[in-house]
Amino acid sequence: MNDPYQNNVNQQMTEAGEYTYTQDGGGPDGYPYQTDYPPQEEDAASDATEGADEDDQMYEGEYQGIPHPDEIKEARRAARLEAKRKARLTAQQEEEEENLPEQYETIMEDCGHGRFQWMLFFVLGLALMADGVDGFVVGFVLPSAEKDMCISNANKGLLGLLVYVAMMVGALVWGGLCDKIGRRKCLIYVLTIDLVFSFLSCFAQGYGFFLFFRFCSGFGIGGSIPIVYTYFTEFLQMDKRGEHLSWLCMFWMLGGLYASFTAWGIIPHYGWGFAIGTQFQMHSWRLFILVCLFPALAALIGVIFMPESPRFLLENARHDEAWMILRKVHDTNWKAKGEPERVFTVTNIKTPQTQEDDFIEIQSDTGTAFQRWTVRKMTMLQQVMANVMSLSAPELRLQGLLLVIVWFCLAFSYHGLGVWFPDMIKYMQYEEYESKVRVFHRERVERFHFNFSLVNQVHREGEYIHDKFANIEFKSVKFENSLFENCYFEDVKSTNTFFENCTIKNTVFYNTDLWQEKFKNCRMDNTTFLHPKKGCHLNFQEENDIVIYMVSFLGSLAVLPGNIISALFMDKLGRIRIIGGSMLASSACTFLLLLSFSQGVVICWQCLFYAVSVAAWNGLEVISVELYPSSKRGTAFGILNGICKFAAIIASFIFAAFIGITKIIPIFLAFVALVCGGLVALKLPETREKILC
Repeated sequence: MNDPYQNNVNQQMTEAGEYTYTQDGGGPDGYPYQTDYPPQEEDAASDATEGADEDDQMYEGEYQGIPHPDEIKEARRAARLEAKRKARLTAQQEEEEENLPEQYETIMEDCGHGRFQWMLFFVLGLALMADGVDGFVVGFVLPSAEKDMCISNANKGLLGLLVYVAMMVGALVWGGLCDKIGRRKCLIYVLTIDLVFSFLSCFAQGYGFFLFFRFCSGFGIGGSIPIVYTYFTEFLQMDKRGEHLSWLCMFWMLGGLYASFTAWGIIPHYGWGFAIGTQFQMHSWRLFILVCLFPALAALIGVIFMPESPRFLLENARHDEAWMILRKVHDTNWKAKGEPERVFTVTNIKTPQTQEDDFIEIQSDTGTAFQRWTVRKMTMLQQVMANVMSLSAPELRLQGLLLVIVWFCLAFSYHGLGVWFPDMIKYMQYEEYESKVRVFHRERVERFHFNFSLVNQVHREGEYIHDKFANIEFKSVKFENSLFENCYFEDVKSTNTFFENCTIKNTVFYNTDLWQEKFKNCRMDNTTFLHPKKGCHLNFQEENDIVIYMVSFLGSLAVLPGNIISALFMDKLGRIRIIGGSMLASSACTFLLLLSFSQGVVICWQCLFYAVSVAAWNGLEVISVELYPSSKRGTAFGILNGICKFAAIIASFIFAAFIGITKIIPIFLAFVALVCGGLVALKLPETREKILC
């Protein structure tokens, strides 16, 4: 016969669903061994616990730090539910990310290509033109600036180097930032920085300030190329990208033409400047820098009225803003085409929410304003670095490495020869000038009045007694081991003129620019310098040879046919064939440089090389924005453009070092780089039918 008490206990524990036991199956003492304490009879409860709720009773294991079994079960149940929720969220996010590119492409096709894209095309083209202008400014102003600010040869090289370094850093920084704070906002920052510091460089009287302002300007404008191509790409449908991105490349050529033409028309006119006292000089080369600000200013005004990229907004879960912009693009285009009745039918667009967005929003609600600002900036930096690191993912690693090789090879040869062409022309001019030098040996001139300029002459072991040099100019004149006794120099200007190992006795220099640096190892007895014109002085007849401006102008103009051809055939032939074919054809053109024995021939081969190689640039820029996903597009393009600037820095040093020594090595290096880059480019994936991911 069963014990009613035992049956009651068994029934209660079974209904609890946690532990079941019987007294017969218990331990040796007859107590249940699967629990920490035996249940008590209701009547056996102590008076201390009488009247208390069962839920309010203290769990004895709590004193020993042992969790209650109910807590363990609840924690496990919550963990399982959280894991399922995360799995569903991840699957949903992956599905949305997969669907977003196709949906966005469909929306852009529905919006069409029309007035809005053309307005954005010209605005972004002006920004690209500003970058092209900045690439020529330093080279054009340097011959005048080095005289105006007494720049030594070492510092002259430092100016060109730092500007390229600044543009390289700018491309890396702004390319990454435009993926996090927006294409439009970054482009406004870039153009503003360039405008402010370029404007300040116009008035910088010292070389240190001029160098600093040009560095800051380069840092700003260096980010324009990655932003412009990324920005414009996201407003184009697939079948329009290749052609219209290639047309956009033409604005860089227009920047070169604008800089060359304005430099040719402004810099040689020394009288166009003005001075305020002796401390502030505003010469014509400074006015040229001021005029070069116009494209950047026009671009900045235009960008202010342009919307943000809707693809960027969608990637950052800003659905409503993106929808409004896409509707504006749709309505603008179809109204311009005479169909205002067409309605934008899109009602919902996929917008994957990112963990980084949540983190920023949570942190922005806490702390002081400075703490919130610090958290946002540090978070942004972490996101940018994470974006950079994500480019090494297996699916992006190989194509990224191939792109780096092609960018480096093309930039190395293009910019290297870009330095070599004008320097080679200058060297040929110098050789021709030196071949006409007149040499005077042991001449004796006594009581003679020199009232005519001395040009391209060498005087060795001469004697000049009681002679007068007044109101004349010495241009490329050298006096070696000569004697000047009882001579008088008045109002003399000199360019590239030196006195070496000369003896100067009882001589007066009045109001001349012949100072101590002009006299090398000279012995002076009773020599007087009155009102010397210390410092550097411009001589535009020598420093501003119009041939240099003409070379840059023709080189920029030669790009036009290559741009047109690449734009027309980019979508027909494909990006890979354009890049590979252009680079291999350019390598063949480099061999023609071995036949360059005159200035005219060098200019012809330069124009041919630029015309052929520009197609490779266009194709490379198009494929670079198409290969990478929208969340990493600006970062990747910024890195590639930074590598381009790095290759240009290396090439400028290497190619310039062989001027006057040999032309075989520079030509061979350019040929090898172009062949290697062209062959590697053929391994890149074709993207002309690729939807922007």
